[in-house]
Amino acid sequence: MFTILLISFATFVATLLGGLFALRLKDKLHLILGFSAGAVIAVAFFDLMPESIDLGGKYFSINTMLAITALGFVIYLLLDRLIFLHFHDHSDEHDDVGHTHESYGRAQYGRGILGASSLCFHSFLDGVAIGLAFQVSAAIGAIVAVAVLVHDFSDGINTVNMILKGQGDFKHALRWLIADAVAPVVGVASTLLFKVPEQGLGIILALFAGFFLYIGASDLIPESQHAHPKFLTTAMTLLGVAVLYIAVRFAGM
Repeated sequence: MFTILLISFATFVATLLGGLFALRLKDKLHLILGFSAGAVIAVAFFDLMPESIDLGGKYFSINTMLAITALGFVIYLLLDRLIFLHFHDHSDEHDDVGHTHESYGRAQYGRGILGASSLCFHSFLDGVAIGLAFQVSAAIGAIVAVAVLVHDFSDGINTVNMILKGQGDFKHALRWLIADAVAPVVGVASTLLFKVPEQGLGIILALFAGFFLYIGASDLIPESQHAHPKFLTTAMTLLGVAVLYIAVRFAGM
């Protein structure tokens, strides 16, 4: 029990440090966004998708698991386009510049909330994964915990970036950062109350892989390269992919 509590606290600290790093360097947000884009995509490809196939592949074909990932991508696309589309349409119908900017700002903030919420729920599932893994054995729990910790720092960065990019202020970003930091702790604690079947967890991870692929490819990458030097932001994206690849592979050794 002490080990689980210690790991829960470590996930909180890692996520919090990542977010505070992003807040402190918000003037260089385009570079952080570039790194975050690579990190989010790498988590989807190298962590969530393999884990979902490993868990769900015992019950479903690989093609089915990949189709679920594609479904996650489409679901997030529809949420992004349909829920906030009326803001863009509404802004186009008015000549008043201030009103247009206000409508666009609401749309961007809504997208930021949607992205941050997705990341928080992912962090909650990270905690669930840690708790369930420790129910199997201490060794498996330790491996899963390391895998979670190595990208919790990036989760904190990504959560803050979602809010700041969505035109949220420092206070809103800090609130969502705290929520994301607390989420894995709550996830670990929740496993004392229920047990998720492997196939169910596999499907959830596959869906979130699709979510993260959309966030990285359709949101973070274009935003990071908007009106900024593309060489530096591209280099940061590649660095994000490389760092998360090495971290996940190291954790899986």
